[in-house]
Amino acid sequence: MASKPGILSDWPWHSMGNFKYALLVPGAIYSTYMFISCKDEKERNWFMFLILPFLVFRLIHYQLWISYSRYRTAKGNNRILDKSIDFDQVDRERIWDDQIVFNGLLFYAAGIVLRDEFNLPFFKLDGTIITLLLHWGPAEFLYYWFHRALHHHYLYARYHSHHHYSIVTEPNTSFTHPMAEVLVYYVLLLIPTLLSVYFGKASIVGLFNYVTVIDFLNNMGHCNFEFIPKWIFTVFPPLKYIVYTPSFHSLHHTKFRTNYTLFCPFYDYVYGTVDVSTDTVYETALKRDAESPDVVHLTHLTTPDSIYHLPLGFPSLSSKPQASKWYLLFMWPVTVWSMLLTWAFGHAFLSERNAFKKLKLQAWVVPKYNVQYSSKWQRETISKLIGDAIQEADKKGAKVLSLGLLNQREEFSRNVESYMKRNPQLKIKVVDGRSLAVAIVLNSIPKETTQVLLRGRISKDVHVLVQALCQKGIKVLTVQDDEYKELLKSDDKLESNLILSKTYDIKVWLVGDGLTDKQQSKAPKGTLFIPFSIFPPKKVRKDCYYHTTPAMVAPDSLENLNSCEDWLPRRAMSASRVAGIIHASEAFDVNECGGTIFSIDKVWEASLENGFRPLPISS
Repeated sequence: MASKPGILSDWPWHSMGNFKYALLVPGAIYSTYMFISCKDEKERNWFMFLILPFLVFRLIHYQLWISYSRYRTAKGNNRILDKSIDFDQVDRERIWDDQIVFNGLLFYAAGIVLRDEFNLPFFKLDGTIITLLLHWGPAEFLYYWFHRALHHHYLYARYHSHHHYSIVTEPNTSFTHPMAEVLVYYVLLLIPTLLSVYFGKASIVGLFNYVTVIDFLNNMGHCNFEFIPKWIFTVFPPLKYIVYTPSFHSLHHTKFRTNYTLFCPFYDYVYGTVDVSTDTVYETALKRDAESPDVVHLTHLTTPDSIYHLPLGFPSLSSKPQASKWYLLFMWPVTVWSMLLTWAFGHAFLSERNAFKKLKLQAWVVPKYNVQYSSKWQRETISKLIGDAIQEADKKGAKVLSLGLLNQREEFSRNVESYMKRNPQLKIKVVDGRSLAVAIVLNSIPKETTQVLLRGRISKDVHVLVQALCQKGIKVLTVQDDEYKELLKSDDKLESNLILSKTYDIKVWLVGDGLTDKQQSKAPKGTLFIPFSIFPPKKVRKDCYYHTTPAMVAPDSLENLNSCEDWLPRRAMSASRVAGIIHASEAFDVNECGGTIFSIDKVWEASLENGFRPLPISS
């Protein structure tokens, strides 16, 4: 909110969350009923009937801008500002779509109250031109002076500061304003609309086109990357005074007292408020090349709707731990199309950028889902995708690539180990984070613990974990005879601390993949479940404690962290992702994958020295 919130700062539906869209239902039902029941074709109100599809189009338009802007700013070419976007900004900008709800209510009200005036024809060219001219004339002029007034300390503290907390802008910044501000903006934008209706020149296409142009320019001005080529202004010099550029408005968010225009810089030039660095910032951004990462974290999609939880997806979802949302069921047509696109996509794609000290970090996503990782016939394809990602990261100059989620599973990690041996010319190092994962589990066990119960599927990681526990003098109990023999077979020195037990009455359980509900039901009340698995166990016991999968809390020096990694809480990073950063920061010149494991103590100490901290166990 603004530093001193004024009256009408919040929308009346603020407490409704996403249920605010239900406010549009009566208007949608009424307009549809009137459209279907009208027997006279000439009397059918197409404007009212098309309001809902148009609002959906507006939402899609905004989301495409948000996704593309995040992709381009992560890539780095033509990026304007390098500063961070944090969780506070994402939370603050969650209200960007309130104005779309208001737009729908306004359109429905106009269609009902002024039914005859808003029974519009489909298209009138002269009306469309008049509407745009009226915008670039009186609407832009009035906006310019209203915007300058908003920067007076009284209005700024109560309203406009809410928008300006976002120094680095995103498309969803564009309509992140208190309600009172948006109401005034709509009054200004109604001038061209109502005048075109009054003159009898309005049309459905003209009206919807006007709103779409506003959305396009609004999103463009807040996208934080420059893409308008210089030659356009050379061919048509007056365009410089008619339409702004992303860098032009970006300067308003960094300098505050310059570049006040809505979309038309003409008024800034007339009244002498154009920032002196406008041309320099524009040309510098245009010349900027794509960024070369130092560390790449290679993850993948999980469930079909995980595409929405990526940083490129919905910011409101990606900024929270991944969880199923009921309303995503209504997104199934988009979900199906996204799955088809990802299946057709031939290589890993960039999803996120971060920075740590002098290291440039990127997250890449393999376009495959959990179900495909479980399929034997997909293993070769996935291994090739991982190999291609390693090659591409090496060409870009990355020092380390870390394997996330199922990319670090034993069969894929061994394939990577073989791949690195076959390609000794590669300078990049690949890390699956196994040593740090073991270190995190070891240091998550309460200090007074003398014995732990082991449950879940036995893997190479489990062997390493059990060895480390036994070396510390902690007794490891297992209730399965075959598991006991398998662990003892790998190292007969474990016999003194590895115990085949018949009881489940242990308060600390180390759990991996394959833990069943029935097994959990046997745990005593107050048991602490510490996962060493890639995916978290299902929480079926309300009287027990569940730690997260191996992860650490990132230090404040890790920049631009505004999304959650899978199911982990904010600012928590998986062991494999942290390991990649630590290996690059400490210049550990080793591959850790397949059968190779790095020093558990060394990577743990290095993580702490670099500011990473253990994740607290939630109560």
